[in-house]
Amino acid sequence: MVTLAEVAQHAGVSASTVSYVLSGKRSISASTRERVEKSIQRLGYHPNAGARALASSRSNIIALMVPLRTDMYVPVMMEIAIAVATTARTHGYDVLLLTGEEGPAAVRRIAGSSLADAMILMDVELQDERLPLLREAGRAAVLIGLPADPSGLTCVDLDFEATGALCVEHLAGFGHREIAVIGEAAAVYERHTGFAERTVDGVRAKARETGVRVLHRPCEGGYAATAGTLARIFDERPGTTGFVVQNEAAVEPLLNLLRQQGRAVPEDVSVVAICPDQVAAQASVRLTSVAIPAQEMGRRAVEQVVAELAGRGTGEVELLAPELTVRASTGPAPARA
Repeated sequence: MVTLAEVAQHAGVSASTVSYVLSGKRSISASTRERVEKSIQRLGYHPNAGARALASSRSNIIALMVPLRTDMYVPVMMEIAIAVATTARTHGYDVLLLTGEEGPAAVRRIAGSSLADAMILMDVELQDERLPLLREAGRAAVLIGLPADPSGLTCVDLDFEATGALCVEHLAGFGHREIAVIGEAAAVYERHTGFAERTVDGVRAKARETGVRVLHRPCEGGYAATAGTLARIFDERPGTTGFVVQNEAAVEPLLNLLRQQGRAVPEDVSVVAICPDQVAAQASVRLTSVAIPAQEMGRRAVEQVVAELAGRGTGEVELLAPELTVRASTGPAPARA
């Protein structure tokens, strides 16, 4: 078994320097840290977790709070979680996954114990009940999401407001004047989940700017629910020619229903989706879309929380710029519109 002393000798530093790199207790230059980390990797050094925790008063565990709700698209949540776990491992941390809907109790449990050194919170609501406790705890933490008041918090997220605006701008550029948003399930808006609310805010702001009429309707997803939502939209706004879909479970049912109604995509109706690239590219009509940068969000969240643990945290809000990929589902508004 490789020892800490052997790592120090291989890297050409003292044993205490290796210990500081592992614990993060002191600031170490980037070049020295890199040299030590390369030696650790090359020699296959694995510090004893128990001894390391006792020596550093750290568990080297990051708690990831990701409530798995039936009204959320779990594959995206899991992609973020996997990115968190793999990135954390490269920094010498393991991940404790908390999937229950415990709310503030989960934060209290982590903050009041030595289970984890830091927390990453997902499924963030605008008025998230976990945040007061998080601010009081003084524990390193990062949100993957953006609350209404992010002051004093480190947040990483896709800029969903800009995402909604980008979708409307794209459709308005093709001459669409009546746009409908098929959103997440109603419960997502009832909880005032940040990403969903901010997307609608962005859609409405850009619609006002471009003179486009917008109708937003939540949808439970699945064929029957999407059929009901689509019928309601065309009943209320018969001239609708553009759709923004922020609900992966409604994507394929929508395309099937439009086809059954004799509405060709994109000749009669254009569709833009906010979803993973895989969903957009594999749809029956390849969808113009804004991708969810799940891996980047997870990676950046870990980098931010590791920086906080090392005393280099900035407490900033980092919003990733949306990128729209044009595929086969959008085109000029029909002349009759």
